[in-house]
Order: sequence, then structure tokens, then C-alpha cells
Amino acid sequence: MAGCLAYIRVVPATDQIRNKLSQLPHKPGIYLMKDRFGTVIYVGKARDLRKRVSQYFHPSRRLGWDLKLNALVDAIYDFDVHLVRNEPEALLLESRLIKEFHPRYNVSFRDDKRFLLLKVNLADPIPRFTLTRLKQEDGALYFGPFASSGALLNTLTLVRRTFNLRGCRPLTPTEIDYRHCLYGNLKFCTAPCIANVTREDYLQQVRAACEFLSGQSDEFKAQLESEMKKAATAQDFEKAAALRDTLADLRRTTVKTNKFERIPYTLPVALNPDKDLQELATALQLSAPPTRIEGFDISNISGTFAVASMVSFTNGRPDRSNYRRFKMKTVVGQDDFACMAETVRRRYSRAVKEQVETQSSEASTSQPPETSTVSSPDSASEQEPPASKGQGTSKSKWPGMPDLIVIDGGKGQLNAALAELEKLNVRTVAIIGLAKEFEEIYRPGISEPLRLSHDSGALKLLQRVRDESHRFANTYNAKLRLKRISESILDEFPGIGENRKAALLKKFGSVQRLRLATLEQIASVPGFGGKAAGELKAFLEARTVRAESPKDPGDVSA
Repeated sequence: MAGCLAYIRVVPATDQIRNKLSQLPHKPGIYLMKDRFGTVIYVGKARDLRKRVSQYFHPSRRLGWDLKLNALVDAIYDFDVHLVRNEPEALLLESRLIKEFHPRYNVSFRDDKRFLLLKVNLADPIPRFTLTRLKQEDGALYFGPFASSGALLNTLTLVRRTFNLRGCRPLTPTEIDYRHCLYGNLKFCTAPCIANVTREDYLQQVRAACEFLSGQSDEFKAQLESEMKKAATAQDFEKAAALRDTLADLRRTTVKTNKFERIPYTLPVALNPDKDLQELATALQLSAPPTRIEGFDISNISGTFAVASMVSFTNGRPDRSNYRRFKMKTVVGQDDFACMAETVRRRYSRAVKEQVETQSSEASTSQPPETSTVSSPDSASEQEPPASKGQGTSKSKWPGMPDLIVIDGGKGQLNAALAELEKLNVRTVAIIGLAKEFEEIYRPGISEPLRLSHDSGALKLLQRVRDESHRFANTYNAKLRLKRISESILDEFPGIGENRKAALLKKFGSVQRLRLATLEQIASVPGFGGKAAGELKAFLEARTVRAESPKDPGDVSA
């Protein structure tokens, strides 16, 4: 055991951490572990914050930890906590924060998977409750999110039977649908599709169910509990167990949770940009501090929506007017090396082209020495006009060559970028790769990576560039996936298949244009007759989406 202890570097808790630990309450909540740069590196949840967080700083517990957990604890410099009221709230907030910060030591919830929501649109001809994972501005009512999908499904079945609601799929069910409707034949549904009840009466049933899902279910819970006790007294244990499970699902579904607002991303600022740049130049053996740095990162989740980002830092600070983003055009599948190669090729082939065009323009407008004292009107009109305000965000105006290129990744990504620069004959720009796991700096022609001190201002500057390029790439990827999800609203239209959906999008281009189409235009699409076109028109009108929010600063497609 003594030999094992020799290999474990025990880092005692600082006075700041000890003071915080002594003030933690024995309550449920979320904790955020942060490193020396203030970056969130881990998000966790706990029933008892004081007990859970204190465990990270008990040296005796580290004997059974793996390398990843030991590395996490070594990197902890500070932590924050958020109190919640119950475990479902803790789970929901943990998921929200992991998606927000993308901590390097978290694995779960880092994709865009969302918790289930319950949705009902009262503007539908015959409203129905459906499950969804995306909340839209479509005028519908949403309940949730729900941490337990199984409990939600069981509760939804209970709600439908309690309030005699439809469980069928068609947007506007007819008498033909009623003939083979299980809910109707079992008398679980009041069958508004065959005018058994009026739409107004059915809406009252739906509104009662909405109130029930909003938390007004105490009376029903008491009734279930009373029935459960009666069944147990009568030794009908099977019925008692079923009622017990139903009551547990209902309680899990209707438990009150807070709505957590989005936590804004804040980019750490340099304490001394000039000093950091000078230190970076010394560490990389550059002739001068890099005035402008460009950073690249790839966002490619399971081979879908492969995108890349380019961020620009001028004098050690973000220059968002010169950010660019790229959607891959030639890469198939999940290949980060090929994505990096395409990104570098597209960015610097354009820079080389514009550089050549600028030199040609200057040469064509230059005057001979003997006639250079006066400029003619014609020659003046050929000169490039002064840059207008906001020109930096134009798609046609790109920045020139940087002083340093930072690639997010190790040797593979760096070599892919170097190969493209060689093809373009770009050899005067310094380039490095920054590997995230151990913060190693890879340089061309040098096999051993450079490791700077974690307190180094040069490393902090490179991390800011890397983290910002990572954020910008992920933002673009998420935006494309969100657009794809919004387009797939057609999937909610009952009876539509891939061929009919593809035909609609091929003719109109987007759901937004489809909303503006006339009934005759929709009916002209193959697979849609007059009745189907009318139902689709009513379906889209009931789900009118508001205009999109403004773009992010520097959000320019390339």
C-alpha cells in the first residue's frame, strides 16, 4: 500500500475551498468544478451537496479512483453550487449546464438530446396530447420537461383515460378512423370525430387535463391512495401494486420544477494581453508577438452537419467581425482530419487569391514616376473605395494572412492543415496544434510537444482562442440541427411519409414558404389532393412560428 501511495499526488484543499465546503448545506443541488482559468470542467448533481462535494477532497478516497477522476481533482481550483428543491430539478439543471458549458470531464448530456415535453395545441380541429423534445413558438401549450420518460408515458395514458381524451394519431379523425379506434370502442374517448360531443365540450375536457398536468392533481392523488389502501386491506395485492405504481408515476410527473434560464457564455478576458502575446512569441520562438491569431475547430457529431469555425483574435482580444464558419462540402462521414484540411484550403486559398488580386490592382493603378504628381479622375475611380462601417462582417471582405494559426487538435489535425498550406505555397505563417487532453502544443517539424506551465499567460491566451473556436463551431452545428428539427415539423402531420415530405420541400424549399402557399399550390404537389392539402394548410396555420432571433455577433457563413 505504501508503494501505491507514492504514485498518487495528493493535492490538499485550499483555504478558499475549505471555507466553501464548511458553508455548504445538506440540500440537493448542482456543483460546478472550475480550473485556474475559471473554466467549468465538470458539472455534477447531489442529493446532499455538503457530503458529495466534500468527497472530492478526501485524500483517502483517491486510492480507488481511476486516472480520469484523479486528473479532474488535480485540475479543480474552485467550485460553485446551485441549490434546487428536488432530484428531478437537479437532473434537469445538470443537463442544461452541461449543454451550456461542455465541460471536458462530462460525458453524458453533451449532445443535444433533450428531455421529453408534453404538447397540446388548442387551435387544432380536435386537440391531442403529443410528445416532443423541442419547444417551439407555435402557440401550443407545453408541459415539462420531464426527467422520467417512462413515468410520463404512464401518466399520459392515465390522463387520456381519466378525461376521456383521444389517443389516435390523425390530425382530424373522421368516422372512418373511428371504426377501428381502440379508444373509441373501449369508451375511453368521447369521440368528437363522429360528433358524439361538440368541439366546445371536448375543449373543456382538454383544458381540465391541462389543469391536471399543471399540478392541480392533489385530489386525484388522494383518491388513488385511498383505493390502494382499500385494495391492500381486501388482500387484492395485484390491484394495490398497480395503483401504487400509478400513484408513483403521477407524483414523478407532476412534481414542481423550476424553469432555469440560459446561462450566458462569458469568454475569459486576458489580464495582460500585451504580456501574454510577448510570452507566446518567446515560447514559440516567433520573431515578434502575433498581432492577429486565427483559430480553427471542427464540430462533427456522428457524421452529421460537419462544420468548422474560424475565430480571429487581434492584440489578444476577440475580433468577432472577422469570425467565419464553414459547412463541409467534400467530406463524407466523420473525418476530422479531412474536415480540417478542407477548412484550411478554403480559407487560405481565398486569402491567396485576394492577395494576388490586390497586388494586381495596385500594379495596374500605379503611375510612372514622371507623372505621379497628379492623379487623373479615371485613375482615382479605379482605386478601392474606403471600407464602410460594418464591412468586416461582409461575406465578400475577408481578413488577410494572420501572424499565427492555432489548430484545435494534435499531430493529425496539424499535419492535415500543413499539407494544404504547402499546396497553396503559404510558408511564412506560423502554425501550431493545441491538443486538449494535456494542453500540448505541436509544432511543424518537431516531434516532441511543447508543454507550458498552467500559470503561463501564453497558454491561457491559446486556450482562449481554442475555447472560442470550439464555442463558435458548436453554435453553428447546433443552429443547423435546430433548423433541421424545425423543418421536420412536417413529421408531426399524420400520414405523411418521406416521399411526400420531400416533394413538399422540393417544390417550396422550406416550411416557411410552404406556410405562405395557397391551397391550390399545395394540392398541385404529387401525393396531395384537395382534402390532404386542406388538412395540411390547417395544420400549418395552427403552428405558426415566430421570426427567428437575431444572429450571434460574427455569425457569418463561409
